[in-house]
Amino acid sequence: KTGGIPDHDRGSRTSLRFPLGVLLPLQPPLPVQRQIKHTIPEPKNQRANRQRRGSKGGRPAGFDKTIYKRRNEVERTIDALKNSRAVATRFDKRAYVFQGTVTVAAIRLWLRG
Repeated sequence: KTGGIPDHDRGSRTSLRFPLGVLLPLQPPLPVQRQIKHTIPEPKNQRANRQRRGSKGGRPAGFDKTIYKRRNEVERTIDALKNSRAVATRFDKRAYVFQGTVTVAAIRLWLRG
């Protein structure tokens, strides 16, 4: 042993050493902490259970119909873009070439629709 570090830890890729006082986040911030609103409606059975519990049931989920419709539209468009094999597999090596591939796929989708 030298310097207080056991020999089996010296040079090991799995052992990470950080100076004292450095705090690393254990997990990313929750959507509530980032102030992201709900976009999926609450299921009817969960809504009924929450209402049955009364004041202990918690706050109702905020749901906006227009945001939900917009999210659905975006997801369907991304799925339609992924019908293009080059977009789905990301065959291109460089980011700017891939961006061009996505642009061409979007133009084809726009011209078809």
